[in-house]
Amino acid sequence: METSSIRSDPASHTLAFPVEGMTCASCTGRVERALKAVPGVERADVKLATSRATVTFSGTPDLASAIRAVEAAGYAVPGESLDLAISGMSCASCAGRVERALGAVPGMREASVNLATQRARVLAPRGTDPASLVDAVAKAGYEARLLRPETRGEAAAEDRQAPDRAALSRQLTLAALLAAPVFVLEMGSHLFMGVHAAIGRTIGMQGSWILQFALTLAILAGPGRRFYARGVPALLKGAPDMNSLVAVGTAAAFGHSLVATFAPAMLPPGAVNVYYEAAAVIVVLVLLGRLLEARAKGRTSAAIRRLVELAPRTAHVLRDGREVEIAVGEVATGDLVSVRPGERMPVDGTVTAGWSFVDESMITGEPVPARKETGSPVVGGTVNGNGALTVRAGKVGAETVLAQIIRMVEDAQGGKLPIQAIVDRVTLWFVPAIFAIAALTFLAWLVFGPEPALTHALVGAVAVLIIACPCAMGLATPTSIMVGTGRAAQMGILFRKGEALQTLRDAKVVALDKTGTLTLGRPELTQFTPAAGFERDEALALVAAVETRSEHPIARAVVEAAGRAGLVLAQAQAFEAVPGFGVRALVSGRRVEIGADRFMEELGHDLAPLREAAGRLGDAGQSPLYAAIDGRLAASIAVSDPLKETTPAAIAALHALGLKVAMITGDNARTAEAIARRLGIDEVVAEVLPAGKVEAVKDLKRRCGTLAFVGDGINDAPALASADIGLAIGTGTDIAIEAADVVLMSGSLAGVADAIAISKATIGNIRQNLFWAFAYNVALVPVAAGVLYPVNGMQLSPILAAGAMALSSVFVVSNALRLKTFKAPSAGAAQAPAPVRGPVAA
Repeated sequence: METSSIRSDPASHTLAFPVEGMTCASCTGRVERALKAVPGVERADVKLATSRATVTFSGTPDLASAIRAVEAAGYAVPGESLDLAISGMSCASCAGRVERALGAVPGMREASVNLATQRARVLAPRGTDPASLVDAVAKAGYEARLLRPETRGEAAAEDRQAPDRAALSRQLTLAALLAAPVFVLEMGSHLFMGVHAAIGRTIGMQGSWILQFALTLAILAGPGRRFYARGVPALLKGAPDMNSLVAVGTAAAFGHSLVATFAPAMLPPGAVNVYYEAAAVIVVLVLLGRLLEARAKGRTSAAIRRLVELAPRTAHVLRDGREVEIAVGEVATGDLVSVRPGERMPVDGTVTAGWSFVDESMITGEPVPARKETGSPVVGGTVNGNGALTVRAGKVGAETVLAQIIRMVEDAQGGKLPIQAIVDRVTLWFVPAIFAIAALTFLAWLVFGPEPALTHALVGAVAVLIIACPCAMGLATPTSIMVGTGRAAQMGILFRKGEALQTLRDAKVVALDKTGTLTLGRPELTQFTPAAGFERDEALALVAAVETRSEHPIARAVVEAAGRAGLVLAQAQAFEAVPGFGVRALVSGRRVEIGADRFMEELGHDLAPLREAAGRLGDAGQSPLYAAIDGRLAASIAVSDPLKETTPAAIAALHALGLKVAMITGDNARTAEAIARRLGIDEVVAEVLPAGKVEAVKDLKRRCGTLAFVGDGINDAPALASADIGLAIGTGTDIAIEAADVVLMSGSLAGVADAIAISKATIGNIRQNLFWAFAYNVALVPVAAGVLYPVNGMQLSPILAAGAMALSSVFVVSNALRLKTFKAPSAGAAQAPAPVRGPVAA
């Protein structure tokens, strides 16, 4: 559409882009003035009707500066997130290069590249031509393709590295077969006595060298060509990567050997040696390392593949009285879908006929199947039991819960943690620094080394080039994130942002909402006491009539109690909800007001006659409410919301992690204190409105440090957003889930301790990986350079350097894969329930 695209006219240096937020001519004038103030802008024309700005520059168009000027003026250039699949990256330097190339595209606000997932995500102005991003990646020496939003899950599940693994396997086999005779011819005498003598008697040493030359040339031109094809162009562009290190190292060893074989007079005395075996075996070992690394990385994305596999490919839809099998993507909202015993639900929806038990463990983590009957909601991907169901499709395609879970896991796996910034800064200079160290090593040996100095210099420089491993640094963080968030998803814990992993680990206090979080969220009416002058059934009928208009759990409890009493409810009119206080309406011409004590006091009612009874109810953990009819206090209402069975053990698990636990609720203070005493909760903030919850969160953060807030209702959304980390109970409202950083799909509070534990385990794993990656290079690069030679005469062989380099990446990925065996604390708690301080509320 015209208003949603960015257009560029290179001939006149003109850019056109959309602007949001303009409402009048003053707005357009303000935007024009802001754009004209940008250096290099000759002319700016802003149209209110089309919501577009056209800017002409005197030189190269600078969209980024123009966007910043628009935003500084108080308006917005709409942006969108685009995902790209990247091919050809082999180390952290590659990822950094692609990231910088994408970031340099005009207008890019943010670019992030993940080496482990081989994906890139950019935040670009809406309407940006994806071809410009693909071209930028191509100019950096890599390949890219746009991932459409509707196919992101399938793309993540697709094992796109399988062909590369197969090619690596073939190349490794060929290289190993060719390298074996090279190794035996040159190094055989170190393994078996008389090998060199036998060679001398048969083909001779010169013949041996020529044969090694031919075999090594075949290796470098065949299986090893990948290192030169990618490494040499990167080196010529002044942006060397891991391939460049291998290419230069093997070329140096091969080049020296070539001269020694065919022009030995060019070398100084004592330096006529060949290192064909080093070049050949280095290629074999690097290919082996990459194959092992690729196989291990393939396992890290198994979580998304398993999630995608949960979605059935077809559905049986009822059309014109017949059952028709169609692709699940063709199911439309409102369609009636037949789900046979043992089949997976193809869509989210509501049961319209039949009953069965459905295994929802893939969503909730709960092993016990849930009974489903007419009116029950079902989720796509869950497994039907023995009964046949007819389901009316509610959410299909990308709107289903399963699709949203896949997106959350993808987003978390593709995110960057703050700790990754250290790695990104290091990788900017790492490979160039290794080249510099290799050059210094060569010169130092050549000038100060013993004879044959050239031989020592060559061995030291090649060893430095080969042993350095930016791969391990690039994989240290993303592989752990992928495996950790994937394991969390299996446990019913969804990290909506990768950064949440690091923040949650640092939590010092966990603040909890009460209703629906600590409790079932299904209150039961336990007492209805009419005031003098009111008859119980009449008052209950009026109160229940008003509560039919409310969606609050307490309202449902009152309505259900009236239904059990067989009362006929009139129609409520002029209904009004007063957030944080209560509700009011007219029923058969009578004014009815229902709410907490603060609502009654605001209305001017004296609660003294009912306060003593209400106090006893509050001490028993029951929430007292009041009703006024026609301006008179009419009844006290006692409602009890039973605690979830998992709540006591969950609170104990949080204490076991060394966390302070607080409860922030809008409920009556005495009720909240009673529940807190029974559960051992450390601090209570009660009778607060939604805004008060935010203030309570800020106060706890100030006093206690990093705070995690757990809630499930609409009124929890502000607190979830203001906390350092927000955790939403997955059985709660969509608004709460959208405001949270972590979603607990099971609805169990035990998931909080599990989420914190997996966060600690993942960040600990990342630190282990980073320590290994950095320590490996800090320790072994000097050894490769020869610092131990003056001490014990040791100079590291390039072959050993290649082996160590290959093992470093494999170690990092293998260490990350250990997270797949992570055991949730709640699993142990389920077997041995934690003790609770005081009796559990009923």
